[in-house]
Amino acid sequence: MVSDADHRAVVDFLHLEARLADEARYAEWLALWTDDGVYWVPATTDPAATPDTHISHVYDNRARLETRIKLLQTGQRYSQEPASLMRRIVSNVEVTAEGGELVAGSNFLLGELSIQARHEMHWWIGRATHRLRRVGGALRMASKKVVLINAAEPLPNLSFLI
Repeated sequence: MVSDADHRAVVDFLHLEARLADEARYAEWLALWTDDGVYWVPATTDPAATPDTHISHVYDNRARLETRIKLLQTGQRYSQEPASLMRRIVSNVEVTAEGGELVAGSNFLLGELSIQARHEMHWWIGRATHRLRRVGGALRMASKKVVLINAAEPLPNLSFLI
C-alpha cells in the first residue's frame, strides 16, 4: 500500500513524462531517467516474456536512449522529419511499493499523426509499467516497459519514443 501523497506524486510524474514526450522535449524527458534506466518494448504480449528470451521492438539502456535522442534532434532522422504530432493519454494508474521503488502500472493511448509522407493517423495502445525511485528527492525512471496490445502484429514505423 502506498500513501496518497506517493500515489499523487507518481500520477503527476507520469503526466509530466507524457507531456515532455508529446512536446518533443527530449532532453527534459531523458532527465527523468536514472543512470541505470532501461526502456523495453517487447514484441509480444506474453506476461512471462523477458528481454533475454523474447524479441523486442526496443530494449535500450540509458546510453542508447541518449543516442536515440541525439538522432531525433539532428533533423536527419528522416523517419521523423518533420516530426510526428503526438498526444498521450495515461489512465488507470495503479501504484505499489516494491523494494524501495514505486511501481506504476497504467494504460495509455497514443495518437500519432505521421506527417512525413502520407499524413497517416496511427494509434498506439497498451499498458506501461514504470519502476520509479527517488534520486535526490525527485522521482526518476529506473525502468519503463511498454506492452502494446498489438505487439506481435506488423507495426507501422516506430521511430519515436513511446
